[in-house]
Amino acid sequence: MTAALIRSQSKAALRVIFAAVIALVALAILGWFGGYRINMTPSYPLGLWRIQPLTRGVRVDDRIFICPPDNDVFRSANARGYLRKGLCPGGSGPLIKTVAATAGQRVEVNGSVKIDGISLPQSLTVPMDAQQRPLTSFSGGVIPRGFVFLHSGFVGSYDSRYFGPIPQSGVLGLAQEVFTYVP
Repeated sequence: MTAALIRSQSKAALRVIFAAVIALVALAILGWFGGYRINMTPSYPLGLWRIQPLTRGVRVDDRIFICPPDNDVFRSANARGYLRKGLCPGGSGPLIKTVAATAGQRVEVNGSVKIDGISLPQSLTVPMDAQQRPLTSFSGGVIPRGFVFLHSGFVGSYDSRYFGPIPQSGVLGLAQEVFTYVP
């Protein structure tokens, strides 16, 4: 092979790689603005999800995308690696969680969660995270107006069992599975 042929093939390969990178970036941008997100956490099935606009009030059992507030609790969660990076306030990505309680409902957290005196399935709390750092559970109480209590049935999920109710003003929409799988 001549040096000119090798340079020509190298340039062609670089053009193909550059075009692929541009295409992937364009798809990511279109997906972001189209309301698509990729879930890589075990709290819900892995894969592609869509943020479906919410045209009514938030209800119990709604599975939602929500931005956590930018406060000390979530800054600590970010520092511990509990949250993915993203465009929500404080630099985290939106959470996918199920609304377990809304304003006016009473939540008790004592080893597991009870809402209005009824046990919430798959709601055991753990005293330490996977790195053996202490986890403090939410102390319980009545959910204030404009707040939601969130839950995921995954034991290792970081949800309202630990951070308590959060403002529903952070709700981006309903979480709709598009192409997911459970490993």
